[in-house]
Amino acid sequence: MDLLNTLVDKGLRRELPTREEALAVLATSDDDLLDVVAAAGKVRRRWFGRRVKLNYLVNLKSGLCPEDCSYCSQRLGSKADILKYTWLKPDDASRAAAAGLAGGAKRVCLVASGRGPTDRDVDRVSETIRAIKDQNEGVEVCACLGLLSEGQAERLRAAGADAYNHNLNTSESTYGDITTTHTYADRVDTVNKAHAAGLSACSGLIAGMGESDEDLVDVVYSLRALDPDSVPVNFLIPVEGTPLAAEWNLTPQRCLRILAMVRFVCPDIEVRIAGGREVHLRTMQPLALHLANSIFLGDYLTTEGQAGKDDLDMIADAGFEVEGTDQVTLPEHRARAGAGCGSHAGADAGAPQDGGCGSHGDGGCASHGSGGCASHADGGVCGAATAPAGPASPAEPRTDLVALRHRGAGTDLAPNA
Repeated sequence: MDLLNTLVDKGLRRELPTREEALAVLATSDDDLLDVVAAAGKVRRRWFGRRVKLNYLVNLKSGLCPEDCSYCSQRLGSKADILKYTWLKPDDASRAAAAGLAGGAKRVCLVASGRGPTDRDVDRVSETIRAIKDQNEGVEVCACLGLLSEGQAERLRAAGADAYNHNLNTSESTYGDITTTHTYADRVDTVNKAHAAGLSACSGLIAGMGESDEDLVDVVYSLRALDPDSVPVNFLIPVEGTPLAAEWNLTPQRCLRILAMVRFVCPDIEVRIAGGREVHLRTMQPLALHLANSIFLGDYLTTEGQAGKDDLDMIADAGFEVEGTDQVTLPEHRARAGAGCGSHAGADAGAPQDGGCGSHGDGGCASHGSGGCASHADGGVCGAATAPAGPASPAEPRTDLVALRHRGAGTDLAPNA
């Protein structure tokens, strides 16, 4: 297929595809799906080999959020039966993180519900970061606390944070349809604050909220212009008690095409499969490893994920290897360039002129609104799979696939790591 040959060539050169090419990937047929996966897999292997980075979420503060993000089980007015608790103490958070690190995770994502942290909250999280780093050599820590005020990113960086996540979630033109209590521009501003403070950029999206192909391409191109180091791709899990509970729009094939499109547009960026992979990719999760080079291990913020041992078995059976703490995730040219800036120098002849250096809105490991790294927004939406009771149309509600988290952080029960 000429389209795929062109996209592979561009991906190996780190050249931005055209919007028409990105849209064409989403429009490919199921008959061509394995060809699409194979083509994007060549790009993934060129820049990341067969390594899979494992990330682990710790929900520092769950529920009771004043924001109205439609996809989130922690939102204002949510009727979802999720865990609700205030800030974990640093030692408790460190113990929770240790479970994921013992399972092979190299990055811990610290997430808290809410619009954004107070200065006192930043002090709390800073203590937690120091506790985790003191007890675990080589661990990366990403914070995801919502909208940042002036100086807060610098304080997190000084405390030892490596990254900050704040997702864009969807296209700018449709953002107001899913959230009214803050704006798309607010998100970009937080990503910019984090990047300016020297934090690694992590910003991603949520697919499956009823958006069009054009919306998906818009948000991925906006992310490419921000030049984050990692892009978490979340798949909406419609949780009962949220406004999007009836939005079951995804199939495994659709998810794979979305991941392939993201890989072609962001060839040398860490692409992370975040919330919803167990629910929507199901038995096709191993194929997604040919597209993404990063996943979450175990449970999410407010929903259960696949058991950590099953994740490790899946990675090994698919012929991949877990990335060690002694390995650098990013390709040499990006790692050498630092947190995004200059990583595409000389390579993006087709990139938007406002992209790359100077337009970084990337914010870290997983935006509070999107759930990338364990985004608060995605947190209630991230899902885990229990065995499906039987075949069902993709549009039918599949509440049998969603299990709310009632173990791990904030409970006395062992986590699913």
